[in-house]
Amino acid sequence: NECHFYSLFLFLLATVLLKMAEEKSTMPEVKSKSSLVYKHMTAERFQKYKDHKTATSQATLAQCAACALQLDNQHVGIYAADADCYEDFKEVFDPIIEEYHNVSSDSVHKSNMNVEDLKDVDLEPAAKEAVISTRIRVGRNVLGYGLSPGITKQQRLEFEALMKEAFASLEGDLAGTYYPLLGMNEETRLQLVNDHFLFKSGDPNLQIAGMERDWPEGRGIFHNAAKTFLVWVNEEDQLRIISMQKGGDVKAVFERLARGIAAIEKVLAGKGKQFAFHPRFGYIHSCPTNLGTGMRASVHIDLSGFAKSTENRTQLKTLCSERGLQPRGAHGESSGETGSVFDISNKHRLGYTEVELVKTMINGVNMLYKENAKLA
Repeated sequence: NECHFYSLFLFLLATVLLKMAEEKSTMPEVKSKSSLVYKHMTAERFQKYKDHKTATSQATLAQCAACALQLDNQHVGIYAADADCYEDFKEVFDPIIEEYHNVSSDSVHKSNMNVEDLKDVDLEPAAKEAVISTRIRVGRNVLGYGLSPGITKQQRLEFEALMKEAFASLEGDLAGTYYPLLGMNEETRLQLVNDHFLFKSGDPNLQIAGMERDWPEGRGIFHNAAKTFLVWVNEEDQLRIISMQKGGDVKAVFERLARGIAAIEKVLAGKGKQFAFHPRFGYIHSCPTNLGTGMRASVHIDLSGFAKSTENRTQLKTLCSERGLQPRGAHGESSGETGSVFDISNKHRLGYTEVELVKTMINGVNMLYKENAKLA
């Protein structure tokens, strides 16, 4: 496959250039001059860490910063190859995380997936009626395996086998089917594409960071019979866990997500394994921007008033920014906001519990619906 050969070429090129950088006694050039890596990976810090390799995946700091070194369009520019990176290279990672998430050096992250704590908040009936669909996703990674940029082929296959066992144990409305990408037949592939479930190769960031090595082996997609509970295996994180459904029943979507995560955790515990969790950074992810909850709680909602003019769209962005929300086009981050349906989600990940972020989204959508009515 031409795309996969190109992916391998990019990764091998990045590997050669990184090896050259690591062998130098001087700081490698950071091409992304506006990135947080350029700001915080100083020559002194690079020299301190340049020869160190992490225990789990033998990763170097230069490997973690490959995107900022090779590309000129990065805002952050660094990925963790394994959970060790956040401690082993902390003098680089800590200031990047603190600046991006606006948290202090002594902050503590707490998790709360208890749906009962949402009992006092809900979408108002009129706002709920305008919501087309609700989707909440989180990332999770398991201790003992490299994260996607550093995971070995053997680790990836072992992890996939572990998740197959976990999926087979799911019961009731969570029960479903796992579809490995390797050897997937065309009928299944087309169905997953039509459902908008299939993740694909070809992202330059993921390629250069090393996340598409051995593609597509060890990767796959699980979904339940109703297609309301979905898990990606070994994409940007070991797990991307998603709960979704039509309409605006946010609590039902959150409850299903929490129940699915708990069921997977139970299987992991039986194998002596657990999700990677850091007292400061919460659930560990390969990308520092997802640290904390790794959660994005979103609704697709018709806000035709805000869609009427550029000025109104600007007002929407301002209102969202003031309330910790992020507006997007209905088809994702890069789709643009061309219609009247908007994707509204929480902006923050770290320093807030899952329940707090869902409440922020619910209260924000209620407010946006009222403001939209004034513009209709």
